[in-house]
Amino acid sequence: MFNDVSTASLKVSVAGLSARQTAIADNIANIETPGYQARKVKFEEALSSAVAHGDSPASVTPSVQNSLEPTRLNGSNVNLDEETLSHIDTTMRYQLTLRALDGKYSLIRDAIKGA
Repeated sequence: MFNDVSTASLKVSVAGLSARQTAIADNIANIETPGYQARKVKFEEALSSAVAHGDSPASVTPSVQNSLEPTRLNGSNVNLDEETLSHIDTTMRYQLTLRALDGKYSLIRDAIKGA
């Protein structure tokens, strides 16, 4: 019941989006740090591939990669505009994912109450 594909996918999504929020916060905090390389968190493609191939979504872990953004004069490649948009997008995805999980758990709670 708690290990179905959709629940496992939602759990992986929450972990991946949380890791992305942490990376975005680190990137913004280090925007003026000389030589700092921004990090990006990827997991959606691996999750989609796992589901499409019938593999367990629970085996997917977020990967952290350095950003390929151009470097500024101080050696940092943090782009504040991109980080801000990514933060907004990630926050909305995170909230949607939590709502989906809450909906699944609400159905289970209702089924238990009715029994």
